[in-house]
Amino acid sequence: MPIASAAASVALEGFELRVLHLPLVSPFTTSFGTETVREVIVVRALTSDGDGWGEIVTMAAPLYSSEYTQSAWDVALRWLAPALLDRGRLAPEEVATVLAPFVGHRMVKAGLELAVLDAALRSEGRALGEYLGAVRDRVPSGVSVGIQRDPAALVDAVGGYLDEGYARIKIKIKPGRDIADTAAVRDAFGGITLQVDANSAYTLADVDTLAELDRFDLLLIEQPLQEDDLVDHATLARRLRTPVCLDESIVSAKAAADALALGAASVINIKAGRVGGYLEAVAIHDLCRDAAIPVWCGGMLETGIGRAANAALAAMPGFTLPGDVSASSRFYTRDIVTEPAVLEDGHVRVPTGHGLGVEIDPIALEDFTVARETLTR
Repeated sequence: MPIASAAASVALEGFELRVLHLPLVSPFTTSFGTETVREVIVVRALTSDGDGWGEIVTMAAPLYSSEYTQSAWDVALRWLAPALLDRGRLAPEEVATVLAPFVGHRMVKAGLELAVLDAALRSEGRALGEYLGAVRDRVPSGVSVGIQRDPAALVDAVGGYLDEGYARIKIKIKPGRDIADTAAVRDAFGGITLQVDANSAYTLADVDTLAELDRFDLLLIEQPLQEDDLVDHATLARRLRTPVCLDESIVSAKAAADALALGAASVINIKAGRVGGYLEAVAIHDLCRDAAIPVWCGGMLETGIGRAANAALAAMPGFTLPGDVSASSRFYTRDIVTEPAVLEDGHVRVPTGHGLGVEIDPIALEDFTVARETLTR
């Protein structure tokens, strides 16, 4: 289902980049570490038709991905933003082509593309959901629960999120914090929609442990093995009844096609930042929909900018499983948009305003900014 009609071109005049530090409401622990502050880069595209906003979802350290804040900051200012500014006028659909000669740095490319896309859609009065082909005005909201002190603390945390109305629970696991944690949640809450996320923490040597998870009737197990282990994931998938979902391995539509061809996954998590942009995310959605492979929208602890974009993406027809588009309050007591995402009956609304459909809170933006740089033509 390709984009119905291209967005308007815009005359780029500059980019403003900011590093933000947003305190998390509680520590978020995964197999690769614990975050207490979300460090993120916000992009503002300056055009003659108005501004647009994007978000570069790198983390402070290269643990989830080889990308991290300082590398993203450097490559954006030194190479990627100048390449776009050299073009002068361009449409959002051209951003990926202009940036293609630069290897990798997909999260940076995605943030720049989103800022240009937001500016273009605002200039013509179109909402991102309409542009992408959204078919729903709200999306079911899942929550990602980090590794807790012990199984009892995990049960308490999950119970709180269920009380808030979340439609799906995802718990993070790692070796030594897997079977007992999953059993505790399943025993406490019965038949809730439950999945686990390993963030590449296992190898094929752990197949017996991973097979034990089959008894918990999970929706899926997410990224059990390393990012480049497509063949091993295919081997693992044949040993498990639980569907294998890939996250870190899916860096492009080509990677998704390869994974499906190998039988390495029967579900795919689509993160626009990880795959290089929302237009590449649409291509993966289309590929999976044609192959009858369910997809869902993953999250990277986005601010209200990326959260609004994710809600629009998750409203496309192929997104048949609840994603990580949670309420802003799941992570932040204060967001940088004037109307943060809220949970309503287990769902988050898809913004309908022009572009991303959210407005920046300038005071919050300033309060959280720790570095700023502007490039102009």
